[in-house]
Amino acid sequence: MRFLTLLLTMLTLTMNISFALPYKANAKTARIPAGTRLSLELLQTVDTLACQEGDSFNLMLLNDQKIDNKVVLPAGSVIRGCIQKVKPSKRLSRGAVLYLDFDHVVTPTGRQLPISLSVYGLTNVTYDGGIYKTLGYGQALKDNWTKTCDITKVSTNYGKRAGNVLPGSQYITTPICALGGAIGGFGYLLGDSVIDLFRKGDDVTLLKGATLEVILAQPIDVPIS
Repeated sequence: MRFLTLLLTMLTLTMNISFALPYKANAKTARIPAGTRLSLELLQTVDTLACQEGDSFNLMLLNDQKIDNKVVLPAGSVIRGCIQKVKPSKRLSRGAVLYLDFDHVVTPTGRQLPISLSVYGLTNVTYDGGIYKTLGYGQALKDNWTKTCDITKVSTNYGKRAGNVLPGSQYITTPICALGGAIGGFGYLLGDSVIDLFRKGDDVTLLKGATLEVILAQPIDVPIS
């Protein structure tokens, strides 16, 4: 009985050693450092109307990642993520906010490596990383004022061009058109600002094929052999 127990123990140790050895051998990796910028293409549309928290999405890497002039993560590699959170649009022109979570990247050997990415290059990003299109009533007022100025400017320029038909007449047409543009612009500002009090903000839509620029927040070690 003791001999049988000893034999089984030796066989178990031998099997553990034989299974452990391959994992220790040839374990070479290449590190892609934090701060590396990646260009990703969305493989399906993501928006705040149809998507819910937990929904998955896929992206494709557009630029080769090289270490010592060797490609360790080629263009075409798939990165998977999910919708972390969606804040729906509300009244007072408060737009929806979309939060993305990037989960892992699939290496050429088929391994799935955790990845942490931050979106950059978008102007409409909240302090905590949410993507939006319209932020709220304050932004709506600012946009309305910009459109009001544009209306006045276009009307004034029209008056200047109309004055070219008869030399000297621009001194009459320019101020008249400028005044008309100012009145029209003010009417637009007042009317649209009232409407914006009750209007919902815009939803966020990232179309299939759109490019997202991201930064690697943490380094990843990619197996190369």
